[in-house]
Amino acid sequence: MDDEHTAGFREPCAQCSAVDWGISDEGRFYCRSCHNVIERTKEVVDPTFTPGSTRISTIGRGSRRKRPERGRQWMICEGFQFILRNQANALLRLGVSAGSHFKDQVLWQLWRLYLQKSQQAYTNNPVRSSTFKVRGLDLDSDSVVESSVVSTSETDGEKNLSSTAGSNAENSSDWSLCSGSVDVGSYLTARLRRTHGLMSMRKTLALIHLALIWSREPLTLSDLLRLVNEGHVPYVNAYEELPEEMRLDGRDALIFIVESVPSHRAVHSEAQALALYLQLQAFPPISRQSLLHPALLSLRYLTDANLPDELHPWVCRLMECAGMADETLHTFDPVSRPVLPRYDVQTAALIIVTMKFIFGLDDHTEWDLSNESSLRDDAENTFNLRRWYRLMQAALIRAQQRRDRHVARKQWKARKPLPRSRKSQCVVMKKKRTAEQVQTCFEKLSSCPVGVQHCDRSSFRFCWGDEDGADGPSLHHKKMDRVLILEHDVLTPSNSTYWHPALRPCDPRKCRSHYSEFEPTFPRSFVWLLQLFSFLLDVKPADLYDEVLRVERRVLGSRTPRSGPLRRKRRTRAETRTETRTPQR
Repeated sequence: MDDEHTAGFREPCAQCSAVDWGISDEGRFYCRSCHNVIERTKEVVDPTFTPGSTRISTIGRGSRRKRPERGRQWMICEGFQFILRNQANALLRLGVSAGSHFKDQVLWQLWRLYLQKSQQAYTNNPVRSSTFKVRGLDLDSDSVVESSVVSTSETDGEKNLSSTAGSNAENSSDWSLCSGSVDVGSYLTARLRRTHGLMSMRKTLALIHLALIWSREPLTLSDLLRLVNEGHVPYVNAYEELPEEMRLDGRDALIFIVESVPSHRAVHSEAQALALYLQLQAFPPISRQSLLHPALLSLRYLTDANLPDELHPWVCRLMECAGMADETLHTFDPVSRPVLPRYDVQTAALIIVTMKFIFGLDDHTEWDLSNESSLRDDAENTFNLRRWYRLMQAALIRAQQRRDRHVARKQWKARKPLPRSRKSQCVVMKKKRTAEQVQTCFEKLSSCPVGVQHCDRSSFRFCWGDEDGADGPSLHHKKMDRVLILEHDVLTPSNSTYWHPALRPCDPRKCRSHYSEFEPTFPRSFVWLLQLFSFLLDVKPADLYDEVLRVERRVLGSRTPRSGPLRRKRRTRAETRTETRTPQR
């Protein structure tokens, strides 16, 4: 039979040069000798077809809608619950102490309280949306009651969420094919989001941050956001880890898709608002023995910045002068102190103010002190600010370049793109293919594949020492004798002046930070130090500058400076030297 159809094709096979062709079931020509398949095809004629027996009446494109995959009814809060559980598990794998019961007791209780306050669960009157109708699928009766919880030991939350989902769907007839969840309408209603404080992806980080503070874990907000940026804690594309039966489609994308990590200020403000919304009681006290207290947290930042260990007692002394050693100042209490502390930014501000007291940081005093230190006989064992600046500047440039390369290599687009509507589905798939092609080209041009990321799971930005891969030699053991003098048997900084801008606080309702306005007039060494610690904490220099002003108001204020070794002649910005220059190298 094949010979009749292949009789007119006498081309030799490209593989074996034989002329012995056959036709496969798909109508393709293949070589009977070596089984090589070629592109030539043969139309198969149906002998049972009778011309004129049928007639085309209409031409249609056919239905493109596929029958939805089998799933179950689920609520938006269940999706966030899975994401919170994955984030908590990631932190436990990274070293958060299981003995603090961070996940099973603290985070779970905060999440349960949030569901009750927002009337999504644990209430007899759950919030509903009047603008959204739920449609039912042919589901198994037991699949509707499936749910997950943040803590596997807690089963009452599972039952409550399931019953709430059932009550929201019991008076409807079909499940919407435009959205996988049953209550997405309420989450997209501005009035309900405003009155009930419905969950968002940013609030998951805020809730995690509150749980970490309550557990007194030594993980600041800067550390948490750094782990999120490096991909160790799921946030961007976190919805991809949801169970298969929880189908996301349509408007769910507006809630679960995020394309960037929020800033330090945004998450802190969200956590502050969430703590007040939940009406939490006073948090456990942050004592001086806690690793979140500035007394111990400053040790870590001094180590990361390669500053001498002898600077730490001066930071603690300044903390005492500012009245910031009291644990009540660092403990959140909605009644007596309803302001959530920023432990990392506050500690960095204390270090900067201490360095201003000792070294001046006015573009003149610090370099004069460095010149005097370099002329001493024991200059090798003495801390020299000029040498430290050169070492840190080179390490800072390399670290910023590593960060930029990491951001360039990071996979921001989801592996499973989620179109926000059926009309945009083709556009989303096209963008995915384009992104994959660009990544392939980038992988060929770069020395490291796109998917390979070398992100150390460390709380430190830099590594100091003599070992391979270190950012430079360690200066932690250096002495500060040449910048200190003995006055009345008490060590006192040899610098006798202190400059500062106007300390009168502004009304936060009328104006914000003035850093961008005054930054050109500030000494360059002070601006550089702000930028260094801003990089360490991944915050904006303006936020750190505002915290420095708060510390200076506590130390100086409008009163006479406190007595003691840190007593200084106050000099306003107008009294400082007007010329500014870059730090000497």
